[in-house]
Amino acid sequence: MTRTSRSFRTTATTAFAAVAALGLLATACGGDADSTDTAAAGKPVTLTYWTWTLGAKSTAEAFNRTHKDIKVEFTEIPSGTEGYSKLANAVKAGNAPDVATIEYQMVPEFASQGNLIDLSEYAGETVKTKFPQSIQDLVTFGGKTWSVPYDAAPQLYYYRTDLFKKYGIEVPRTWDEFRTAAEQVKKQDKNVRLASMPKSDPALLAALSWQAGGKWFSTEGDAWKPAVDDTASNKVAAYWDGLIKDDLVQSFTAYSPEETKARTSGKTLSFLGASWSAGGMNTAMPDQKGKWAAAPMPHWGTAASGNYGGTSYGVLKGSEHAEAAAEFITWLTTDKAGVEARLADLDSPSSALPANPEMREVAAAEFDTAYLGGQNLYALASEQVDTIVSGWTWGPNQMDVYTAIQDETAKSGFTQGIEAGQRKAESGITERGLKLAE
Repeated sequence: MTRTSRSFRTTATTAFAAVAALGLLATACGGDADSTDTAAAGKPVTLTYWTWTLGAKSTAEAFNRTHKDIKVEFTEIPSGTEGYSKLANAVKAGNAPDVATIEYQMVPEFASQGNLIDLSEYAGETVKTKFPQSIQDLVTFGGKTWSVPYDAAPQLYYYRTDLFKKYGIEVPRTWDEFRTAAEQVKKQDKNVRLASMPKSDPALLAALSWQAGGKWFSTEGDAWKPAVDDTASNKVAAYWDGLIKDDLVQSFTAYSPEETKARTSGKTLSFLGASWSAGGMNTAMPDQKGKWAAAPMPHWGTAASGNYGGTSYGVLKGSEHAEAAAEFITWLTTDKAGVEARLADLDSPSSALPANPEMREVAAAEFDTAYLGGQNLYALASEQVDTIVSGWTWGPNQMDVYTAIQDETAKSGFTQGIEAGQRKAESGITERGLKLAE
Protein backbone atom coordinates (compact mmCIF):
# COMPACT_ATOMS: atom_id res chain seq x y z
CA MET A 1 0.00 0.00 0.00
CA THR A 2 1.20 2.13 2.48
CA ARG A 3 -2.41 9.76 0.44
CA THR A 4 -4.23 16.80 -2.74
CA SER A 5 -2.36 19.67 -1.60
CA ARG A 6 -2.27 23.38 -2.15
CA SER A 7 -0.36 24.52 -5.20
CA PHE A 8 2.54 26.83 -4.39
CA ARG A 9 3.17 27.97 -7.93
CA THR A 10 0.93 30.98 -8.32
CA THR A 11 3.51 33.71 -7.81
CA ALA A 12 7.24 33.99 -7.40
CA THR A 13 6.78 35.31 -3.88
CA THR A 14 4.62 32.40 -2.82
CA ALA A 15 6.98 29.91 -4.39
CA PHE A 16 9.94 31.44 -2.57
CA ALA A 17 8.08 31.29 0.73
CA ALA A 18 7.19 27.65 0.26
CA VAL A 19 10.76 26.72 -0.56
CA ALA A 20 11.88 28.51 2.57
CA ALA A 21 9.27 26.77 4.68
CA LEU A 22 10.42 23.40 3.42
CA GLY A 23 13.92 24.26 4.50
CA LEU A 24 15.08 24.01 0.91
CA LEU A 25 16.82 27.36 0.57
CA ALA A 26 19.83 25.94 2.34
CA THR A 27 19.79 22.67 0.45
CA ALA A 28 18.72 23.74 -3.01
CA CYS A 29 22.23 23.69 -4.40
CA GLY A 30 22.99 20.36 -2.81
CA GLY A 31 19.73 18.97 -4.08
CA ASP A 32 20.31 19.89 -7.72
CA ALA A 33 22.47 17.89 -10.07
CA ASP A 34 24.34 18.41 -13.29
CA SER A 35 23.50 15.36 -15.35
CA THR A 36 26.46 13.51 -16.80
CA ASP A 37 24.37 11.08 -18.78
CA THR A 38 26.70 10.56 -21.70
CA ALA A 39 27.48 6.93 -22.44
CA ALA A 40 31.26 6.58 -22.25
CA ALA A 41 33.07 4.54 -24.90
CA GLY A 42 29.84 2.98 -26.04
CA LYS A 43 28.94 1.80 -22.53
CA PRO A 44 25.47 2.52 -21.22
CA VAL A 45 24.78 4.78 -18.24
CA THR A 46 24.18 2.58 -15.21
CA LEU A 47 21.38 3.54 -12.82
CA THR A 48 20.84 2.05 -9.38
CA TYR A 49 17.20 1.56 -8.39
CA TRP A 50 16.04 0.82 -4.85
CA THR A 51 12.46 -0.05 -3.95
CA TRP A 52 10.24 -2.48 -2.05
CA THR A 53 7.40 -2.43 -4.60
CA LEU A 54 6.23 -5.64 -6.23
CA GLY A 55 7.13 -6.11 -9.88
CA ALA A 56 10.25 -3.93 -9.68
CA LYS A 57 12.67 -6.64 -10.76
CA SER A 58 10.71 -7.57 -13.88
CA THR A 59 10.29 -3.86 -14.64
CA ALA A 60 14.04 -3.25 -14.56
CA GLU A 61 14.65 -6.30 -16.72
CA ALA A 62 12.08 -5.17 -19.29
CA PHE A 63 13.60 -1.69 -19.42
CA ASN A 64 17.09 -3.13 -19.94
CA ARG A 65 15.89 -5.30 -22.80
CA THR A 66 14.49 -2.32 -24.69
CA HIS A 67 17.01 0.44 -23.84
CA LYS A 68 20.63 0.28 -24.92
CA ASP A 69 22.00 3.55 -23.52
CA ILE A 70 20.76 3.06 -19.95
CA LYS A 71 21.13 0.01 -17.72
CA VAL A 72 19.13 -0.31 -14.49
CA GLU A 73 20.42 -2.30 -11.51
CA PHE A 74 17.61 -3.16 -9.08
CA THR A 75 17.99 -3.68 -5.32
CA GLU A 76 15.12 -4.57 -3.00
CA ILE A 77 14.90 -2.64 0.27
CA PRO A 78 12.41 -2.84 3.17
CA SER A 79 9.26 -0.76 3.11
CA GLY A 80 8.26 1.76 5.75
CA THR A 81 10.55 3.47 8.25
CA GLU A 82 13.38 1.00 7.79
CA GLY A 83 13.51 1.59 4.06
CA TYR A 84 13.45 5.38 4.36
CA SER A 85 16.20 5.27 6.99
CA LYS A 86 18.28 3.18 4.61
CA LEU A 87 17.77 5.72 1.83
CA ALA A 88 18.55 8.72 4.06
CA ASN A 89 21.69 7.05 5.43
CA ALA A 90 22.83 6.22 1.91
CA VAL A 91 22.51 9.88 0.93
CA LYS A 92 24.64 10.88 3.93
CA ALA A 93 27.23 8.26 3.07
CA GLY A 94 27.39 9.36 -0.56
CA ASN A 95 26.25 6.03 -2.00
CA ALA A 96 22.53 6.58 -2.51
CA PRO A 97 20.74 5.00 -5.46
CA ASP A 98 19.82 7.09 -8.49
CA VAL A 99 16.11 6.18 -8.32
CA ALA A 100 13.93 5.23 -5.35
CA THR A 101 10.26 4.88 -4.52
CA ILE A 102 8.99 7.72 -2.32
CA GLU A 103 5.44 7.58 -0.94
CA TYR A 104 3.53 10.85 -1.22
CA GLN A 105 3.51 11.53 2.53
CA MET A 106 7.33 11.32 2.52
CA VAL A 107 8.05 13.66 -0.40
CA PRO A 108 8.07 16.92 1.67
CA GLU A 109 10.12 15.27 4.41
CA PHE A 110 12.74 13.93 2.01
CA ALA A 111 12.80 17.20 0.04
CA SER A 112 13.20 19.31 3.19
CA GLN A 113 16.11 17.14 4.30
CA GLY A 114 17.87 17.72 0.98
CA ASN A 115 17.62 14.08 -0.04
CA LEU A 116 15.89 14.65 -3.38
CA ILE A 117 17.09 16.26 -6.60
CA ASP A 118 14.84 18.89 -8.20
CA LEU A 119 13.44 17.16 -11.30
CA SER A 120 11.78 20.23 -12.81
CA GLU A 121 14.19 20.34 -15.75
CA TYR A 122 13.86 16.67 -16.54
CA ALA A 123 10.31 15.70 -15.56
CA GLY A 124 8.44 18.88 -14.67
CA GLU A 125 6.59 19.03 -17.98
CA THR A 126 5.72 15.34 -17.78
CA VAL A 127 4.17 15.78 -14.34
CA LYS A 128 2.31 18.90 -15.47
CA THR A 129 0.80 17.32 -18.57
CA LYS A 130 0.31 13.67 -17.64
CA PHE A 131 -1.21 13.71 -14.15
CA PRO A 132 -4.33 15.14 -12.47
CA GLN A 133 -3.82 18.39 -10.57
CA SER A 134 -4.63 16.79 -7.24
CA ILE A 135 -1.79 14.30 -7.72
CA GLN A 136 0.61 16.87 -9.20
CA ASP A 137 0.27 18.88 -6.02
CA LEU A 138 1.61 15.99 -3.94
CA VAL A 139 4.99 16.07 -5.69
CA THR A 140 5.29 19.70 -6.81
CA PHE A 141 5.79 22.56 -4.37
CA GLY A 142 8.08 25.52 -3.99
CA GLY A 143 7.85 25.87 -7.76
CA LYS A 144 9.79 22.62 -8.18
CA THR A 145 8.99 19.03 -9.10
CA TRP A 146 10.48 16.62 -6.57
CA SER A 147 9.23 13.25 -7.80
CA VAL A 148 7.00 11.68 -10.46
CA PRO A 149 3.70 10.01 -9.43
CA TYR A 150 2.99 6.37 -10.07
CA ASP A 151 -0.41 5.67 -8.56
CA ALA A 152 -3.41 7.49 -7.13
CA ALA A 153 -5.19 6.01 -4.12
CA PRO A 154 -8.70 7.41 -3.72
CA GLN A 155 -10.67 5.93 -0.84
CA LEU A 156 -13.20 3.19 -1.58
CA TYR A 157 -15.74 1.34 0.56
CA TYR A 158 -15.75 -2.47 0.26
CA TYR A 159 -18.73 -4.56 1.40
CA ARG A 160 -20.08 -8.12 1.39
CA THR A 161 -22.97 -8.11 -1.07
CA ASP A 162 -24.47 -11.35 0.22
CA LEU A 163 -24.43 -10.28 3.86
CA PHE A 164 -25.74 -6.78 3.16
CA LYS A 165 -28.67 -8.52 1.48
CA LYS A 166 -29.09 -10.92 4.40
CA TYR A 167 -29.27 -8.10 6.95
CA GLY A 168 -31.27 -5.78 4.69
CA ILE A 169 -28.54 -3.13 4.73
CA GLU A 170 -28.26 -0.51 1.99
CA VAL A 171 -24.79 0.68 1.05
CA PRO A 172 -24.33 3.85 3.15
CA ARG A 173 -23.78 7.02 1.16
CA THR A 174 -23.09 9.30 4.15
CA TRP A 175 -21.50 8.84 7.55
CA ASP A 176 -24.92 9.36 9.17
CA GLU A 177 -26.23 6.45 7.10
CA PHE A 178 -23.13 4.46 8.05
CA ARG A 179 -23.92 4.82 11.77
CA THR A 180 -27.55 3.88 11.18
CA ALA A 181 -26.48 0.77 9.29
CA ALA A 182 -24.04 -0.12 12.09
CA GLU A 183 -26.90 0.10 14.60
CA GLN A 184 -29.12 -2.11 12.44
CA VAL A 185 -26.46 -4.79 12.10
CA LYS A 186 -25.71 -4.95 15.83
CA LYS A 187 -29.44 -5.08 16.65
CA GLN A 188 -29.88 -8.10 14.37
CA ASP A 189 -26.78 -10.01 15.50
CA LYS A 190 -24.79 -9.06 18.57
CA ASN A 191 -21.74 -10.92 17.22
CA VAL A 192 -21.60 -9.08 13.88
CA ARG A 193 -20.48 -5.52 13.14
CA LEU A 194 -20.70 -3.36 10.05
CA ALA A 195 -16.98 -2.54 10.01
CA SER A 196 -13.77 -2.22 11.98
CA MET A 197 -11.82 1.00 12.54
CA PRO A 198 -8.20 0.18 13.40
CA LYS A 199 -6.37 2.30 15.93
CA SER A 200 -3.08 1.19 14.38
CA ASP A 201 -3.45 2.91 10.99
CA PRO A 202 -2.85 6.69 11.20
CA ALA A 203 -2.73 6.82 7.40
CA LEU A 204 -6.40 5.84 7.31
CA LEU A 205 -7.25 8.49 9.90
CA ALA A 206 -5.37 11.03 7.79
CA ALA A 207 -7.33 10.05 4.67
CA LEU A 208 -10.62 10.35 6.54
CA SER A 209 -9.62 13.76 7.91
CA TRP A 210 -8.59 14.80 4.39
CA GLN A 211 -11.98 13.68 3.06
CA ALA A 212 -13.72 15.78 5.72
CA GLY A 213 -11.82 18.91 4.69
CA GLY A 214 -8.98 18.75 7.20
CA LYS A 215 -5.62 20.29 6.34
CA TRP A 216 -2.94 18.90 8.62
CA PHE A 217 -0.17 21.17 7.32
CA SER A 218 0.13 24.47 5.48
CA THR A 219 2.66 27.27 5.19
CA GLU A 220 2.57 30.93 6.16
CA GLY A 221 5.36 32.82 4.51
CA ASP A 222 8.53 30.92 5.36
CA ALA A 223 6.97 29.01 8.26
CA TRP A 224 5.10 25.74 8.66
CA LYS A 225 1.64 25.74 10.27
CA PRO A 226 0.52 22.32 11.52
CA ALA A 227 -3.20 21.72 12.21
CA VAL A 228 -3.45 17.98 12.81
CA ASP A 229 -6.20 18.63 15.35
CA ASP A 230 -8.22 21.05 13.22
CA THR A 231 -12.02 21.16 13.32
CA ALA A 232 -12.58 18.66 10.51
CA SER A 233 -10.11 16.17 11.99
CA ASN A 234 -11.70 16.50 15.43
CA LYS A 235 -15.09 15.76 13.86
CA VAL A 236 -13.71 12.59 12.31
CA ALA A 237 -11.94 11.52 15.50
CA ALA A 238 -15.03 12.11 17.66
CA TYR A 239 -17.19 10.20 15.19
CA TRP A 240 -15.06 7.05 15.38
CA ASP A 241 -14.48 7.36 19.11
CA GLY A 242 -18.26 7.44 19.47
CA LEU A 243 -18.82 4.38 17.28
CA ILE A 244 -16.23 2.40 19.24
CA LYS A 245 -17.60 3.58 22.60
CA ASP A 246 -21.10 2.48 21.58
CA ASP A 247 -19.75 -0.87 20.38
CA LEU A 248 -21.02 -0.29 16.86
CA VAL A 249 -17.73 -1.11 15.14
CA GLN A 250 -14.79 -3.34 15.93
CA SER A 251 -11.22 -2.11 16.22
CA PHE A 252 -8.96 -4.89 15.02
CA THR A 253 -5.28 -4.22 14.33
CA ALA A 254 -4.95 -3.28 10.68
CA TYR A 255 -3.94 -6.15 8.38
CA SER A 256 -3.92 -8.62 11.27
CA PRO A 257 -5.05 -12.27 11.06
CA GLU A 258 -7.91 -11.37 13.42
CA GLU A 259 -9.12 -8.66 11.06
CA THR A 260 -9.01 -11.01 8.07
CA LYS A 261 -10.75 -13.82 9.98
CA ALA A 262 -13.58 -11.49 10.98
CA ARG A 263 -14.16 -10.61 7.33
CA THR A 264 -14.00 -14.16 6.03
CA SER A 265 -16.27 -15.49 8.78
CA GLY A 266 -18.91 -12.82 8.19
CA LYS A 267 -18.34 -11.06 11.51
CA THR A 268 -17.25 -7.87 9.71
CA LEU A 269 -19.44 -6.87 6.78
CA SER A 270 -17.42 -4.05 5.20
CA PHE A 271 -14.18 -2.11 5.45
CA LEU A 272 -12.63 1.24 4.56
CA GLY A 273 -9.99 0.88 1.87
CA ALA A 274 -8.59 2.38 -1.31
CA SER A 275 -8.15 1.51 -4.95
CA TRP A 276 -5.21 -0.78 -4.09
CA SER A 277 -7.16 -2.84 -1.54
CA ALA A 278 -8.83 -5.19 -4.03
CA GLY A 279 -5.56 -6.85 -5.01
CA GLY A 280 -4.79 -7.67 -1.39
CA MET A 281 -8.28 -9.06 -0.85
CA ASN A 282 -7.75 -11.54 -3.64
CA THR A 283 -4.60 -12.77 -1.91
CA ALA A 284 -5.77 -12.70 1.72
CA MET A 285 -9.31 -13.96 1.11
CA PRO A 286 -9.28 -16.06 -2.08
CA ASP A 287 -12.36 -18.04 -1.04
CA GLN A 288 -14.42 -14.84 -0.92
CA LYS A 289 -14.37 -14.43 -4.69
CA GLY A 290 -17.62 -12.94 -5.99
CA LYS A 291 -18.91 -11.98 -2.52
CA TRP A 292 -17.49 -8.43 -2.33
CA ALA A 293 -18.16 -5.17 -4.15
CA ALA A 294 -16.76 -1.65 -3.99
CA ALA A 295 -18.56 1.69 -3.65
CA PRO A 296 -17.64 5.34 -3.08
CA MET A 297 -16.63 6.10 0.50
CA PRO A 298 -19.46 7.43 2.69
CA HIS A 299 -19.16 11.21 2.99
CA TRP A 300 -20.26 14.14 5.15
CA GLY A 301 -22.90 15.46 2.77
CA THR A 302 -20.96 16.06 -0.43
CA ALA A 303 -19.17 13.37 -2.43
CA ALA A 304 -15.50 13.51 -1.46
CA SER A 305 -12.42 11.38 -1.02
CA GLY A 306 -9.00 11.56 0.54
CA ASN A 307 -5.93 9.93 -0.97
CA TYR A 308 -5.11 6.83 1.07
CA GLY A 309 -1.60 5.81 0.10
CA GLY A 310 0.17 6.13 -3.23
CA THR A 311 3.75 6.20 -4.45
CA SER A 312 6.06 8.24 -6.63
CA TYR A 313 9.62 7.95 -7.94
CA GLY A 314 12.39 10.36 -6.98
CA VAL A 315 16.06 10.85 -7.82
CA LEU A 316 18.31 10.89 -4.78
CA LYS A 317 20.87 13.57 -3.97
CA GLY A 318 24.29 12.63 -5.28
CA SER A 319 23.07 11.04 -8.49
CA GLU A 320 25.17 12.01 -11.50
CA HIS A 321 22.56 10.74 -13.91
CA ALA A 322 19.43 12.77 -13.24
CA GLU A 323 18.48 12.99 -16.91
CA ALA A 324 18.79 9.24 -17.47
CA ALA A 325 17.00 8.57 -14.18
CA ALA A 326 14.12 10.80 -15.28
CA GLU A 327 13.94 8.89 -18.57
CA PHE A 328 13.62 5.62 -16.65
CA ILE A 329 11.00 7.07 -14.29
CA THR A 330 9.00 8.51 -17.18
CA TRP A 331 8.97 5.08 -18.78
CA LEU A 332 7.83 3.52 -15.49
CA THR A 333 4.91 5.90 -15.07
CA THR A 334 3.71 6.95 -18.52
CA ASP A 335 4.70 4.17 -20.94
CA LYS A 336 2.42 1.21 -21.58
CA ALA A 337 5.39 -1.15 -21.63
CA GLY A 338 6.51 0.08 -18.22
CA VAL A 339 3.12 -0.43 -16.57
CA GLU A 340 2.68 -3.83 -18.22
CA ALA A 341 6.14 -4.93 -17.07
CA ARG A 342 5.40 -4.05 -13.46
CA LEU A 343 2.21 -6.09 -13.47
CA ALA A 344 3.29 -9.01 -15.65
CA ASP A 345 5.16 -11.21 -13.16
CA LEU A 346 3.48 -10.42 -9.85
CA ASP A 347 2.98 -13.36 -7.52
CA SER A 348 -0.17 -11.64 -6.24
CA PRO A 349 -2.68 -9.47 -8.10
CA SER A 350 -2.40 -5.69 -8.04
CA SER A 351 -5.22 -3.18 -8.22
CA ALA A 352 -3.03 -0.08 -7.99
CA LEU A 353 -4.59 2.75 -10.00
CA PRO A 354 -2.06 4.52 -12.23
CA ALA A 355 -2.08 8.24 -11.57
CA ASN A 356 -1.64 8.83 -15.29
CA PRO A 357 -5.16 8.37 -16.74
CA GLU A 358 -3.73 7.08 -20.02
CA MET A 359 -2.29 4.04 -18.21
CA ARG A 360 -5.43 2.95 -16.36
CA GLU A 361 -6.83 0.75 -19.12
CA VAL A 362 -3.45 -0.98 -19.28
CA ALA A 363 -3.62 -1.82 -15.58
CA ALA A 364 -7.30 -2.72 -15.70
CA ALA A 365 -6.60 -5.31 -18.39
CA GLU A 366 -4.36 -7.18 -15.92
CA PHE A 367 -6.92 -7.28 -13.09
CA ASP A 368 -9.36 -10.18 -12.74
CA THR A 369 -12.76 -8.54 -12.28
CA ALA A 370 -14.32 -11.83 -11.17
CA TYR A 371 -13.28 -11.29 -7.56
CA LEU A 372 -15.61 -8.31 -7.32
CA GLY A 373 -18.37 -10.03 -9.29
CA GLY A 374 -17.31 -8.49 -12.59
CA GLN A 375 -17.38 -4.92 -11.26
CA ASN A 376 -15.22 -2.41 -13.13
CA LEU A 377 -13.03 -1.36 -10.20
CA TYR A 378 -10.81 0.90 -12.29
CA ALA A 379 -13.75 2.90 -13.64
CA LEU A 380 -15.05 3.45 -10.11
CA ALA A 381 -11.64 4.38 -8.73
CA SER A 382 -10.98 6.76 -11.63
CA GLU A 383 -14.23 8.57 -10.86
CA GLN A 384 -13.19 8.92 -7.23
CA VAL A 385 -9.88 10.57 -8.15
CA ASP A 386 -11.97 13.52 -9.32
CA THR A 387 -13.49 13.83 -5.82
CA ILE A 388 -10.16 14.03 -3.92
CA VAL A 389 -10.42 17.18 -1.81
CA SER A 390 -7.95 19.92 -2.70
CA GLY A 391 -5.82 21.73 -0.15
CA TRP A 392 -3.97 18.88 1.55
CA THR A 393 -0.24 19.17 2.34
CA TRP A 394 1.94 16.55 3.99
CA GLY A 395 4.33 17.74 6.68
CA PRO A 396 8.12 17.76 6.97
CA ASN A 397 8.04 15.25 9.86
CA GLN A 398 5.09 13.13 8.80
CA MET A 399 6.34 9.75 9.98
CA ASP A 400 6.98 11.04 13.51
CA VAL A 401 3.49 12.53 13.54
CA TYR A 402 2.05 9.17 12.48
CA THR A 403 3.90 7.42 15.29
CA ALA A 404 2.64 9.89 17.88
CA ILE A 405 -0.95 9.49 16.67
CA GLN A 406 -0.77 5.72 16.67
CA ASP A 407 0.78 5.45 20.13
CA GLU A 408 -1.73 7.78 21.79
CA THR A 409 -4.75 6.44 19.93
CA ALA A 410 -3.96 2.93 21.14
CA LYS A 411 -4.02 4.18 24.74
CA SER A 412 -6.77 6.79 24.71
CA GLY A 413 -8.66 7.16 21.43
CA PHE A 414 -8.62 9.06 18.15
CA THR A 415 -9.31 12.50 19.66
CA GLN A 416 -6.31 12.24 21.96
CA GLY A 417 -4.35 10.74 19.08
CA ILE A 418 -4.68 13.78 16.85
CA GLU A 419 -3.86 16.04 19.80
CA ALA A 420 -0.63 14.08 20.27
CA GLY A 421 0.01 14.35 16.54
CA GLN A 422 -0.36 18.12 16.71
CA ARG A 423 2.12 18.37 19.58
CA LYS A 424 4.62 16.22 17.70
CA ALA A 425 4.15 18.22 14.51
CA GLU A 426 4.96 21.45 16.35
CA SER A 427 7.96 20.12 18.25
CA GLY A 428 9.33 18.23 15.25
CA ILE A 429 9.30 21.27 13.00
CA THR A 430 11.39 23.30 15.44
CA GLU A 431 13.68 20.36 16.18
CA ARG A 432 14.49 20.12 12.47
CA GLY A 433 15.46 23.78 12.39
CA LEU A 434 12.39 24.80 10.43
CA LYS A 435 10.24 27.79 11.31
CA LEU A 436 6.94 27.25 13.11
CA ALA A 437 4.15 29.71 12.36
CA GLU A 438 2.88 31.61 15.38
